[in-house]
Formats: sequence, C-alpha cells, structure tokens
Amino acid sequence: CKGFIGTKGSIEGPYYVPDSPKLPAKCTMPMREKDKVAPPLVFKGQVTDLEGKGLHGATVELWHADEEGFYSQFAPGIPEWNLRGTVKVDENGYFEITTLKPAPYKIPADGSTGWIINSYGGHPWRPAHLHLMVKAPGKRAITTQLYFKGGEWVEDDVAADVKPELILDPQPNADGIDEVTYNFY
Repeated sequence: CKGFIGTKGSIEGPYYVPDSPKLPAKCTMPMREKDKVAPPLVFKGQVTDLEGKGLHGATVELWHADEEGFYSQFAPGIPEWNLRGTVKVDENGYFEITTLKPAPYKIPADGSTGWIINSYGGHPWRPAHLHLMVKAPGKRAITTQLYFKGGEWVEDDVAADVKPELILDPQPNADGIDEVTYNFY
C-alpha cells in the first residue's frame, strides 16, 4: 500500500498452508533425508519495529519449494510439513534458520492461465524464492517473498512480483555455507 513504510510486501501465492510446525529461533527446517544433501542456506535476521527495537513474541513463518521446485502438500511423495515452519524469534527479535535454496518452478500453464501467458508471448516460470509471513503482537502482519540475486527468471518473473528490496545475495560464511541476513521491520 502507498504510504506504508517497512518491509515490502508481496503476493502470498497459492501454496500457503496454515499451522506449520513451531520451531525455535535457531532451527533447521523440517526436511527429507534427500533434502539434507542439497547445499544448505542459512537465513537469519531480526524482526523489529520501525525504530529498530527487536520484537519479542514475533514469528517468522517460512515455506518454500524443494530443490526440484515442488511444495509439500501440493506434490505427491513429499512429507506434509517438508520445508515449512513457524519460527518464534528470540527475546530481541532474532532468528536463524537453516534450510536449502529452493529451485525455480513452472506454474500450471493450461486453461485460462496458459491462454493469458500465450496471449502476450510469456513463459510460465517463477524464480526461486522464499515465502514469509511475519507477525508480531499489536503489529500489522507482513507477507512477502524473497528472491536470489542472479537467479534464473528474477528479471522476468511470470508473476511480475520481484522488487529490488526483496532480492537476497547469499555469501559463503566461515564454514563455506551460503548465508544471508534479512531484517523485517
């Protein structure tokens, strides 16, 4: 909305499922054994008010596709809560989540969606992204998606949803694991 300051919102998308498992501030997302061999991603940050004060009691709900572009509860053979969780931040609003970098995926291109895409010569691809819903007592919830710098389809998202403020640039940490910090306010 115009006039609001703070973290930029984004579309929720069709793959949100409420009541994901509750996880502590420092955690690893629920994942299959086969997902554990994918390169990990450490996603960390802080949830604050507009003045920068950490928000105790906030939650960061995260869900995303796997390394093949599929979401749990929307594809066969994937455990119910795979790569889904609701993280309760620590007393200063901090969180640190180990997960994996998702893959880009194609949206269904049949029916009316396919007709629209074909009518303008488009493609059905979404770039790799993390879905987030951030909530804090007494504050307006934020629903957003975060993308990856240089990722395939970032410059040409079928949903036209990528904003510069929502692009992550993970870098290897001291252990060689890709890590990125993103703060919500």
